[in-house]
Amino acid sequence: MKKGGCVYIMTNSRCTVLYTGVTSDLQSRMYQHLHRTYSNAFTSRYKIYKLVYYNFFSNIEEAIAEEKRLKGGSRVQKITLIEELNPNWEDLYEKEVKLW
Repeated sequence: MKKGGCVYIMTNSRCTVLYTGVTSDLQSRMYQHLHRTYSNAFTSRYKIYKLVYYNFFSNIEEAIAEEKRLKGGSRVQKITLIEELNPNWEDLYEKEVKLW
């Protein structure tokens, strides 16, 4: 059985840096980001702790393809995507994901 996947975008407190990632378990991955499991990782170095966008896919291959598409796109495209679903740039981890 194939497992689904999730593409997500995170930012820092001032919303100046964007990070795009993919995972099969968003809650666990967010825990790793928030607790700096990998202290030398990009999100740890740039203090990126705010989840501003996520989108689930039925299989991980689709999620990986979307992550590559987003990473290949411009910052403006990412901001537009975020603001379509989260215009106030709220922390969706605190608001939604953490409650699962």
